[in-house]
Amino acid sequence: MSKTVETEGALETRGIEQVPDHERTAKTRELFPTWVGANISVLLLTMGASLVVAYHLDIWQALVVAVAAPVVSYGLVGLIGIAGKRGGAPGMALSRAVFGQRGNLLPGSLIWVARWGWETINAVTGAYAMLTIVDILFGLKANSVLDMVMLLIFVVATFAISGLGINAVQKCNKYATYLFGVFSVLVLVYLAVNTNWSKVVHHSAGSTAAVITGIGMIAAGGVSWIPTAPDFTRYLPRTASSRAIVGTAVGGAGVVVLPMVLMGAVMAVSTPDLASATDPVSFLGEILPTWIAVPYLCIALIGMLLINSMSMYSAGFTAQTLGFKVPRHWAVSVNAVISLVFGGVLMLVATSFMGSFIAFLSLLAVAFSAWVGVFGADMLRRTEYDGRAMADTTRTSAYWYKGGFSPAAVAAWAIGLVSGLMFTTSDWFTGPLAKNNVIGEYGLGWVATIVISGLLYMVLPKPAVVAPQQEDAPAAAGEAKESAPLAV
Repeated sequence: MSKTVETEGALETRGIEQVPDHERTAKTRELFPTWVGANISVLLLTMGASLVVAYHLDIWQALVVAVAAPVVSYGLVGLIGIAGKRGGAPGMALSRAVFGQRGNLLPGSLIWVARWGWETINAVTGAYAMLTIVDILFGLKANSVLDMVMLLIFVVATFAISGLGINAVQKCNKYATYLFGVFSVLVLVYLAVNTNWSKVVHHSAGSTAAVITGIGMIAAGGVSWIPTAPDFTRYLPRTASSRAIVGTAVGGAGVVVLPMVLMGAVMAVSTPDLASATDPVSFLGEILPTWIAVPYLCIALIGMLLINSMSMYSAGFTAQTLGFKVPRHWAVSVNAVISLVFGGVLMLVATSFMGSFIAFLSLLAVAFSAWVGVFGADMLRRTEYDGRAMADTTRTSAYWYKGGFSPAAVAAWAIGLVSGLMFTTSDWFTGPLAKNNVIGEYGLGWVATIVISGLLYMVLPKPAVVAPQQEDAPAAAGEAKESAPLAV
């Protein structure tokens, strides 16, 4: 990202206020390593293995899943990211224009809570990666105390990176991308030489329903980034190419998701218990030689740190939009503590990591998709956002609507969310409409959520779009009132 007045130091100083045009000098190409870094996780290997073991797909079907999932999910990430260049503010701040100042608290709260789970899963995976590394190098076996020590180290490191801000996150992503690419090639070469390809190629095929469900499982991780996409595009100028924003999102994710999912599928043929392992990481120490496994796990560990740093970075903005009048880095600390507590419970109590993870993904996608449907539909009619109205949380705001709520947006979001859950099946929850229909059978509850919420919002009567006031002008009283305690 190009350095600006507000971002040239190590610590980013902007909160949820709109970025002035003169500071929006970033380049779309700088988004590519951001979305590469958002996917550097060994969980993709485990999910690739699940395609073979749990969904009974062959390697060609796994290839279809690996190609389609990032196109679908990160295509949506890119499309919603366009709102960032239009409005120059984080996603959940822009969301105030759609749902109203009070109405935005409803989807904002749900997304914030859902992000706790995502950060917890990544923190636990990172802790397992460190446990595997010390086991390989020093022979230290996992135990309750060591588990908690590694989890604490991971969460603290995540907080340190995300607390610094977007410059630190993007710089780390850039170097992690290069390192990950080099070692992924080494792993691919090793697998190419040492895999029984006859067994891989002749593995029996699964059903079409399983393929589509598999696409949804892999895509769910990308769906979780959709509401935060504007957080990483808000420093782009208004003239930035929308096509490039979408292309960098799909391309950055695709170069990671495709090879890792396929590697996991190939590994699963020779290691069928991979997808059901309690620990989703230690198998790498068994499959790969030490000289590849250790550096690869170290790079993957960095990747997971960056994933959680990006998530916590955006979570800080979400907390601020919910009314927590604290600097962004202190808002981030709330998620760090929650990840530590929930991660400890998962590591000490859960008996099946992957089962819990897939169940979580199915519900996570629905939780985010209701917002996506409404916000995406609103983007068809709104090309600019009023920075003063977003910052003004009083009745004088142009985004106050009726009692602080946009009835159309809130109703469409709520109905879409409930409808999607009714079509969703997971180990934790099964909706009453999840059986005997294509939507439930194919795992399309999250797609139904987007479609239902989006269509409802389009047909319901909505408040008029107010012409925005440019933020390069002196701040209005309402903005000054709120943004002072929110900015770092």
